[in-house]
Amino acid sequence: LPPEQLRAKSDEFKKRLAEGEPVESVLPEAMAALREASDRAQAHRHFHCQVIGGQVLYGSNVAEMKTGEGKTIVCHLAAYVKFVQGKKVHIVTVNDYLVKRDAEFARPIFELLGATVGYIQSGEAPGGHEGMRAKSYACDLTYGTNSEFGFDYLRDNMKVSLEEQVQGKLDFAIVDEVDSILIDEARTPLIISGPAD
Repeated sequence: LPPEQLRAKSDEFKKRLAEGEPVESVLPEAMAALREASDRAQAHRHFHCQVIGGQVLYGSNVAEMKTGEGKTIVCHLAAYVKFVQGKKVHIVTVNDYLVKRDAEFARPIFELLGATVGYIQSGEAPGGHEGMRAKSYACDLTYGTNSEFGFDYLRDNMKVSLEEQVQGKLDFAIVDEVDSILIDEARTPLIISGPAD
């Protein structure tokens, strides 16, 4: 397919889902489109075991993969299917280096399919609705660390109006290093304070 026809696939999938077609019938084609976009944009074609991993993640389950088995691109499959369903996707990883690396690797793949990718870094000022974070959260996929997402969630809940909040919809999250983040890191509380009235 030419690039414009590949990009048009996203609109086709969205239309089919909006017309009531079950996601199960769109899922194989959507994952195939993402696989093709990945091959074109980054010369990374998903192996069959990685496609299975993407299906596992899409089903909100844990996929155990060893280092070097390609977790970075496996999450793209589930993220893309959620994107064509009109869902916002947050991809959570363990440090700022991986956040930036993974987001910049994913961006050209998803751009081929008409999706936007942003990322949150700990050095960025939280800002208001017009800040860098708001722009990153406005993307279809947003990469960040668990603590940055957690603090932004707490900050948003301290805002007095919806317009000041930056995080947006909380539809679907994919967590890299899930054992570390949901067990080890979860022992460290996120504490935020502001001036009292």
